[in-house]
Amino acid sequence: MIKKLDHRNMGRSCLSWLDSWFHFSFAEYYNPENMHYGALRVVNDDTIQPHTGFDTHPHRDMEIVTYVIDGALTHGDSMQNVSTLKRGEIQYMSAGTGVFHSEKNNGDEILRLLQIWILPDCSGYAPQYGEVRIPWEARENMLLHIISGQKEAAYVQIHQDMDIYVSALSSGKELDIPVEPSRQVYLIVMEGEAECNGICLQQRDAAKIDESFCIKTSKGAHIMLFDMAKEDFL
Repeated sequence: MIKKLDHRNMGRSCLSWLDSWFHFSFAEYYNPENMHYGALRVVNDDTIQPHTGFDTHPHRDMEIVTYVIDGALTHGDSMQNVSTLKRGEIQYMSAGTGVFHSEKNNGDEILRLLQIWILPDCSGYAPQYGEVRIPWEARENMLLHIISGQKEAAYVQIHQDMDIYVSALSSGKELDIPVEPSRQVYLIVMEGEAECNGICLQQRDAAKIDESFCIKTSKGAHIMLFDMAKEDFL
């Protein structure tokens, strides 16, 4: 089964400095039937205006991944990490027993990113931070394995049975994606548009998938794919 999630039906928040699309219940958007998908708890598509951002705030017992779609993100945290990430770069933070951090757009250009929260496999981990800068070409017309719950399977290891991939497909390209019976997939079209087993997905659309599928694009697409166990959380 493939269930399309039209971005126009997602939760929304429009502030003077922040424009957000909520894939799952978050902040003022609350839907008890849309709290999570497997271990995937939060996916926020955030557009942040120049010289604004999230001031220092706390997190606990959550695996947090940030993927920069456009612009530059400056991060600072209570573990003394300070860094700026740009398009296609990835930040990982295991909040564990507790951490404070800030996320700012200190530049003159608009910043767009995906903010992702994943439920950990247990609580109480020591906080961790990491970041990855991968050449853009590494994701062109192929799946780039960026996150995994298995050590050394991808660039970043998280505390959960989940694999995350990204791809930048050129026009006229396609990918065949096998899905095991015990797994499920959450697919996001970050930029462009694509077809998933004939279902059209435009920019910011998503799909819940529990069967093997083919992604095709006639115009090009920048996608993210979450592969996870079929388990009930919360």
